[in-house]
Amino acid sequence: MDWYKKRVFVTGAGGFIGSHLTEQLALRGADVRAFIRYNSRGDWGLLKLLPADILSKIDVVAGDLRDPHLVNELVSDREMVFHLGALISIPYSYHNPYEVAETNVMGTLNVLMACKKTNVGKLIHTSTSEVYGTAQYVPINEAHPLQGQSPYSASKIGADKLAESFYRSFGLPVVTVRPFNTYGPRQSNRAVIPTIITQALTQKKISIGNVETTRDFTYVSDTVSGFLHAAEAGGVEGGTFNLGTGHEIKIKDLAELIIQKIDPAIQLEIDPERMRPNKSEVYRLISDNSRARNILGWEPKFGLEEGLDKTILWIMENLKLYHIGKYEL
Repeated sequence: MDWYKKRVFVTGAGGFIGSHLTEQLALRGADVRAFIRYNSRGDWGLLKLLPADILSKIDVVAGDLRDPHLVNELVSDREMVFHLGALISIPYSYHNPYEVAETNVMGTLNVLMACKKTNVGKLIHTSTSEVYGTAQYVPINEAHPLQGQSPYSASKIGADKLAESFYRSFGLPVVTVRPFNTYGPRQSNRAVIPTIITQALTQKKISIGNVETTRDFTYVSDTVSGFLHAAEAGGVEGGTFNLGTGHEIKIKDLAELIIQKIDPAIQLEIDPERMRPNKSEVYRLISDNSRARNILGWEPKFGLEEGLDKTILWIMENLKLYHIGKYEL
């Protein structure tokens, strides 16, 4: 696909994956309108870390996904929409399920309605591997049952089903991509890999929660590549595609791997306060990515060790951006 001057709208552009996707679209010459959540500080989120020459090419707009009139206005002249905007913190969803549901479900409905009204050429909707809950079988393919094991995952299931309904009811050209645990430069230490790295770089003891769970970690460049493949592929509307590596690692093994790369003398300890409620914990996630490989022509390029090396280096060079805090899986 020729992205030059293509009019693109990205929600959640100030977030981790969103900032990387926005950057890649701008580098390809697209006419990018980036939607970020308004705050009184005028903070553009992770977009502020983009090189100035790239950021100058992006039209950044602040607002709220829950405002249907603004969303409709911003989508009205766009050819393609990438919808990544969401409240993604699982711990936050335990304490504020109403706001999470309203943003993730009604915000998605606003995007769908705007795309339907303006006849957008394609909408790429962002799901999450959390919608599967603990694996009932592995590897997890797109036919795996959906399980709302946290208010966050339930809100994303609702958003996914709305996207599906707009394809089936109105023929809206929507494609759902379902990233597994994405990691890489710029990710906050709300997530497990940055929190292990930042602790390892600043102290002699690492504190994490459940170390027996497993995850399928995908480097952010590969996840972004999956979004672009979904946008560029023909005849995939109505489809859902897992974006994962197909490899899992236990969190304990992940932590020990990072420790070996930074300082083998660091001690690992378990913090019960970092645990999810037992019935909410997702114990195992591993992707079957064959559908994305076969239909989208996508495949991950980065192995875990290479991705970790890149992530550790970036965090070392940008440690001032981080604080030592809690994380989620």
